[in-house]
Amino acid sequence: MQKGTIKFFNSAKGFGFIKSDSTGEEIFVHVTGLVDEVRENDEVTYETERGKKGLNAINVRLVN
Repeated sequence: MQKGTIKFFNSAKGFGFIKSDSTGEEIFVHVTGLVDEVRENDEVTYETERGKKGLNAINVRLVN
């Protein structure tokens, strides 16, 4: 599991971006990859999978 922070999330459109703590890279996240509901600046853990346009975050969970 990787750790990061929700940089942006548009719940109306169902997508956003996570900024990785380790690389600083921005990773796309779709609402289908969420386990918990997220908002901007939430700390999360996630896994990644290769999508059509790069990495996608999946199994995104809030850090307690």
